Amino acid sequence: MQIIAAFQAVVTAVPFDGEPSAAELDAIEHEMPLIRAEVELLDAQIMSIDRPVNELDERRMRRARRRVLAARRALTNKAAVEVAS
Repeated sequence: MQIIAAFQAVVTAVPFDGEPSAAELDAIEHEMPLIRAEVELLDAQIMSIDRPVNELDERRMRRARRRVLAARRALTNKAAVEVAS
């Protein structure tokens, strides 16, 4: 029988302070237009969950999908320009 034990020094070597780093906050800020567009799409989908989808709901979801695609395209293009520079 083998005994498996965690080494305390290895497990607690780097304490987690619970706060995002500056780089993580910059990445979130960089992706914020996409995050907002995805939340808007999710809101449109949630509003139509418990009832039949009408024409207004279809338009709302279609516009939200277009905003998500546009935000993804803009983010991808921005990343490509940054890499090329």
